[in-house]
Amino acid sequence: MRHYSLNFWLLCLSSFLFFASFTMIIAELPGYLEKLGGKEYLGLIISLFTLTAGISRPFSGKMTDKWGRIPVMIIGAMFSGIAALLYPVLVTVPGFFAIRLLHGFSTGFKPTGTSAYVADIVPVNRRGEALGVLSTFGTIGMTSGPALGSYIFLLYDINTLFYTSSAFAIGSVLILVGMKETLKDREGFNRNLFIVRRKDVYEPAVIVPSIVMLLTTFCFGTVITLLPDFGVYLELVNKGLPYAVFTGSSLLVRIIGGRLSDMLGRKVILKFSTSILFVSMIIIGTAVEPVQFFTGAFLFGIGYGLNSPTLFAWAIDLAPEKTRGKGISTLFIFLEIGIGVGALISGSIYQGINDRFPLIFASAGMFSLFALLYLLTKK
Repeated sequence: MRHYSLNFWLLCLSSFLFFASFTMIIAELPGYLEKLGGKEYLGLIISLFTLTAGISRPFSGKMTDKWGRIPVMIIGAMFSGIAALLYPVLVTVPGFFAIRLLHGFSTGFKPTGTSAYVADIVPVNRRGEALGVLSTFGTIGMTSGPALGSYIFLLYDINTLFYTSSAFAIGSVLILVGMKETLKDREGFNRNLFIVRRKDVYEPAVIVPSIVMLLTTFCFGTVITLLPDFGVYLELVNKGLPYAVFTGSSLLVRIIGGRLSDMLGRKVILKFSTSILFVSMIIIGTAVEPVQFFTGAFLFGIGYGLNSPTLFAWAIDLAPEKTRGKGISTLFIFLEIGIGVGALISGSIYQGINDRFPLIFASAGMFSLFALLYLLTKK
């Protein structure tokens, strides 16, 4: 870890604060929306957020490549902080969802700029390891955020939680102040940055890792959608425990997995991770008692923890330097499509019928198996 500069570690801290900022309010938003009179719209809380985050990716990629890494990171985090401050102001159901649209759009910017900046400042032979470290900080922020948010809500009130969320986002911005921009031949801010054409939407050079990302995130969409219901089916007292298990195992392997991908090659690690994801889905889907269920969740975390930083490192390897931001945003777009479609399909098939669990998880696992076969056939 001595190979990394102070700026790298500051980026990691900024990433932690940013991801914690918008996840700390998630657990309390359903109850807040219900009090506003929008109980029937609970399903839109995450879907609208994810939708606009995906829409923002081409804009964030273009701006990262043209305007600079630092301004894109600052804008994303600043607007995320502003969005959090608007929740106590717009206290109607339409106002709430208008904020969710803005909040989601803002969160599509900072991760793109951050990943591009890290790729600029770390040695090429440490790229996988560096992205593994960065994703570890982000994952810790995402997983600790809801617990911290609920604690603040219970100790104070919902408005204090919104203000704290904003403070975390602004804190992630302040860390960036004084950092040197790494993009060469920058353009000045102009209206053309907001015009996204077809060529700006995706980077063809990263299509292979993007397809692998799409196929493997079907599993993630299925897991986050159905794990609570599966926990009820197995009569688990703490339905959040499976999340803790797969998040913990994911954190265990992210750094070492990224380093191994630097040493052994991206495809070697991805062949292993896609295989593990397939096996984990079969184990979870056929579980009839908690031990098997948690074993599957643990293996899923291993597979996903190896998969994510390796795919981002591979996409950065393949993307031309001048369109590195677009390459990263392309991978994010495929990630969000995979999660969204996986969640939609699994939820539509399930419909409260527990006998369908084996079929649903086996189907999700098959997409990871398709990813493995795709890797085996691609030179």
